[in-house]
Amino acid sequence: MAKEYEIVIGLEVHVELATKTKIFCGCSTAFGGAPNSHTCPVCTGMPGSLPVLNRKVLEYAIAVGLATNCDITRFGKFDRKNYFYPDNPQNYQISQLYLPICRNGHVQITDAAGNTKNVGIHEIHMEEDAGKLIHDDWEDASLVDYNRSGVPLIEIVSEPDMRSAEEVIAYLEKLRMTIQYLGASDCKLQEGSMRADVNLSVREKGATEFGTRTEMKNLNSFTAITHAIEGEANRQIDLIESGEKVVQETRRWDDTKAVSYPMRSKEDAQDYRYFPDPDLVPIVVSQAMIDEIKAREPEFREAKMARYATQYGIPQYDIEIITSAKKMADVFEDASAICGKPKEVSNWLMGETMRLLKADNKDAQDITFSAKNLASLIELVDSGKINRPTAKEVFEHVFSENVDPEQYVTEHDLMMSGDDDALKSTIEQIVGANPQSVADYKAGKTKAMGFLVGQTMKAMKGKADPASVNRILTEILSKL
Repeated sequence: MAKEYEIVIGLEVHVELATKTKIFCGCSTAFGGAPNSHTCPVCTGMPGSLPVLNRKVLEYAIAVGLATNCDITRFGKFDRKNYFYPDNPQNYQISQLYLPICRNGHVQITDAAGNTKNVGIHEIHMEEDAGKLIHDDWEDASLVDYNRSGVPLIEIVSEPDMRSAEEVIAYLEKLRMTIQYLGASDCKLQEGSMRADVNLSVREKGATEFGTRTEMKNLNSFTAITHAIEGEANRQIDLIESGEKVVQETRRWDDTKAVSYPMRSKEDAQDYRYFPDPDLVPIVVSQAMIDEIKAREPEFREAKMARYATQYGIPQYDIEIITSAKKMADVFEDASAICGKPKEVSNWLMGETMRLLKADNKDAQDITFSAKNLASLIELVDSGKINRPTAKEVFEHVFSENVDPEQYVTEHDLMMSGDDDALKSTIEQIVGANPQSVADYKAGKTKAMGFLVGQTMKAMKGKADPASVNRILTEILSKL
């Protein structure tokens, strides 16, 4: 009888915080910029430079801790994690080992079958990011850009509570949603502002002791994480089945080739020779500070979904999509308040907005148009000033440039003609110019009607109400 195995997974999730300046200096955290242009003596590790903690980093870390049910450490410190690598300018990283800011939390996840489970959070600690190495094969050289050095991170260390790739993705989605709602980070995996290290081991089902774990570093897509978990679990099971031992090591997952490669033996804490950073004062968190941060918590997704169902009466599917990103939820609520038509707002967000986001390879957090302009567009359609095809054309400019719809419609002469006599005259000309289509319509060929409507809309330059066109055209044809 074949043995059955269980996968045991814990995650270390690194999240870049949405501060304007770095964790220990005043340099910009803006993405991009010329290499080494967002740097100073502190973040490049110059001798004699002294770090000073950015208060906003502390506030964001506490906010994430409170939202994930953690205990907040009232008296904390920073530590030096020593390792020697060119993208680490001081030859140590300022992090937290002994007194992390948050401990003993959990998040609740729900699987596809609707079952809930708590995933424990061992700790959340603050630390600085390293720089970036650029390897130039043409020049046979490696260059370093320290713009990212000192960008603030929190590392969220879970307990080994997950047992499948599905649970891992549910946990990451819950974390990402929570942090985005807090405004602490955009959590864009594709840009590296959220990265996951997967610690994985396997054991026989029913065993109580953990197997030997490996770590796969810096996975930055849910697809890669799923493939890496499945691939590494199978690799470890094959080793055990063949009588070999799993080696504790750090591995790199190659999603293109669907295999992992060893990078180095897995370090333990003592290998980094941690010690308290002597240049940074201790962190003292008052109850008043905790209460103030707690009071600023937004309405999270679960509460928002329950409220939407009763307040707006839109379908559950719409609610799930709209609340999946705080930016979209904010636009929905504000636009609904302005125009009083929540279902219409939902339709524009679920339809044209999602289509254009997908075409631009963006997500809902990247929405830049205002709720006011979306509401204005809806009111233009509802009042009969423009038809829906025109509205879609205008919305593309609202989406990309956040134009004022009414101003755009006026400037481009897109207002619908309300003159039925002029419309009737145009339709009579179209009917007279297309005797074959009229004959086809009389013979029961319904496509002929569509052709005549299309020709009319073309002649009216899209500024006619399709319902009026159909009504007047039907009246004229019935008399022939």
